Amino acid sequence: MASPPIVLPEAYRPKAVPAGGVAGVCADIGGSFIKASRLAADGALQPEIRVPTPAADWPGFCEALGALCAGLPAGVPLSLSIAGVFDPRSGIAKVANIPCIDGRRLGADLEAALGRPVAIANDADCFVLAEALLGAGAGHPVVFGVILGTGVGGGLVAGGRIVEGAGGVAGEWGHGPVIRPAAPGAPPAPAFACGCGQTGCIDTVGSARGLERLDLFLHGEARDSRVIVESWQAGEATAGAVVALWLDLLSGPLAMIVNATGASAVPVAGGLANSAELLALLDGAVRRGILRRMDQPLVTATQLGPNAGLLGAALRLGSTAG
Repeated sequence: MASPPIVLPEAYRPKAVPAGGVAGVCADIGGSFIKASRLAADGALQPEIRVPTPAADWPGFCEALGALCAGLPAGVPLSLSIAGVFDPRSGIAKVANIPCIDGRRLGADLEAALGRPVAIANDADCFVLAEALLGAGAGHPVVFGVILGTGVGGGLVAGGRIVEGAGGVAGEWGHGPVIRPAAPGAPPAPAFACGCGQTGCIDTVGSARGLERLDLFLHGEARDSRVIVESWQAGEATAGAVVALWLDLLSGPLAMIVNATGASAVPVAGGLANSAELLALLDGAVRRGILRRMDQPLVTATQLGPNAGLLGAALRLGSTAG
């Protein structure tokens, strides 16, 4: 049986719809695939389509996005969710997994190539926007969303709008030298080199790959993160030590983020969020570390699942959605 269509609440639908009844096209762009949908005038997202991402081919990339908008008037906008950083002042994109758009003034270049308005946001920001308006953060004035997948990412939504910040990096809590290398003569510390060029970033230990690094660091084992979590759940002591170290390294910085932002909801997406037990452990540790006392859960799983990025892109088409 086909799933019912996703329909945006009226408050988040575009107010002006060009002729043809399509309010816009939204797409969630990954390094391998583009997930896309058209947003109808009544707020319904049409069935999702998937096409390969021409990651190293700029003309092919433009052609793929142009095909998603085929037959639509030039006034119909395109809203994109992409894993990368977009400087709101310069418009320059930094996108590691799609080299053909890395370093481009992506919005301006796509508008010139496609002949239509283009809006672009980081995929974590789109995920958090969707959760803040329609999911786990609905009704909360400040929502900080967390990604615990192949890397550690995040985004901040306040008053129903994405907080971009200088350089477009607001919410990127995965980077910064938080874990210091051990002093001479002290036991080794899990301060690993990060892809951003720094050492000791939360991204290196808090992600699924980070859990695997910690297992290797503590026990010399190279196990998949899913095996580590399953072994911990089964009561294995070595996996328990890995999870305990992961929790200690992750919960403190996340508690500081909650204190600094005033977030009252922290939805989590990514592979590690699939373990309800692991999230419950993190939630308890973070709530113990914040200044505000909370009895109800703070750190929770995403309610919108893998559609959150696409929904966030669709919400950005609306005049009130940020």
